[in-house]
Amino acid sequence: MSEIDAVRAFFDALATMDPARISALVADDIVYENVSLPKAVGRRAFERQMRGFARLFDHFEVELVHLAEAGDVVLTERVDVLGRGRYRARFWVCGTLQVRDGRIILWRDYFDWLNLTAAFLRGVPRALRR
Repeated sequence: MSEIDAVRAFFDALATMDPARISALVADDIVYENVSLPKAVGRRAFERQMRGFARLFDHFEVELVHLAEAGDVVLTERVDVLGRGRYRARFWVCGTLQVRDGRIILWRDYFDWLNLTAAFLRGVPRALRR
């Protein structure tokens, strides 16, 4: 499995919101970081953040715009969609993922806070219209 295949499988697992499937694709020493927010270092911390994420949202999808691979690093440009019930927020994200032995050892995302805030605000009227 290539590094890009591992990253695609990881994002597919995230979309299922299945903690066991997600956890199976990360290394014990994973580092997960949304830049400007606290890091999760290690599987337990990562799983704790994923459980918190699942309490807030019941929907996650990724629209991959660009992928680039250099050695064990995969760069992503994507649009993430978070939701709960009928609510959806779509926003731009750029990420770095590092793969070792087919498992994610680093997941670092960068996003624009203004873009994220606007996406969350745009989601409200969309949810109310349905």
